[in-house]
Amino acid sequence: QVQLVESGGGSVQAGGSLRLSCTASRSTPENHYMAWFRQAPGKEREGLAGVSRDGTTTPYADSVKGRFTISRDNAKNTLYLQMNNLKPDDTAMYYCAASRGGPYFMPPRLTDFTYWGQGTQVTVSS
Repeated sequence: QVQLVESGGGSVQAGGSLRLSCTASRSTPENHYMAWFRQAPGKEREGLAGVSRDGTTTPYADSVKGRFTISRDNAKNTLYLQMNNLKPDDTAMYYCAASRGGPYFMPPRLTDFTYWGQGTQVTVSS
């Protein structure tokens, strides 16, 4: 079973950047397809970006394409999300997730992921 812990969230002004990290333990993360999701108050959880086991396939949601970059370092058991040009609409709790399936060639879907972190809050002010 994979345990996931996110970090790197915080408060930033519009136009700023943050890098989120997600450290995996208790399993071999390179066996899992990984992804980032977010959930704003009163909204459904949204799949943002996924990354295949070898890091070569990275589908993005249209809402973050060109601004966010997902990557992984299997040697460090860590998943990253570099977020640039942040907007107030990006304010949400951000979650990493792991799946034994995949690779997936569409933005991540909730039902494909089994393991979840606790989340890290990102707040973007105008």
